[in-house]
Amino acid sequence: MRGCVLVLHNIRSVYNVGSIFRTADAAGVEKILLCGYTPTPLDRFGRLRSDFNKVSLGAEKSVEWEQCKTLATAIKKLKQENFLILAIEQSKNSTSLFDYHPPKNQPIAIILGNEVRGISPASLKHADAILEIPMRGSKESLNVSVTAGIALFTLLR
Repeated sequence: MRGCVLVLHNIRSVYNVGSIFRTADAAGVEKILLCGYTPTPLDRFGRLRSDFNKVSLGAEKSVEWEQCKTLATAIKKLKQENFLILAIEQSKNSTSLFDYHPPKNQPIAIILGNEVRGISPASLKHADAILEIPMRGSKESLNVSVTAGIALFTLLR
């Protein structure tokens, strides 16, 4: 199985992050990097957050995680470790997630951004590929935790 790190940047909702942890565990993600103001499983006193645990069901204990101040720092470190950087974002330069096939033996890092603003254009410049989920209905996007599940299980199949 290929190595996979999930990078969550400026996700606002503790419930979305908890849900993503649970999905990451199910998909076999090795590590989650929590960047910017993305909430962590622990409160400011180092105690497990009950609102987080309600959704994650303890996945923060089975998936390694680390807090990063900036997305740029996380991307730089991952590139040094030979990770392929895949941003999930709607963009004029994006490719359909379902048409993209990453190299088989290279570890991947999947970046998900803020629920409203997504991933900044400056950060997208550092991605090896920008992938999006084609929308067939009238809505322009999916909830970030739903997007995480689709992207993880598609890219790790």
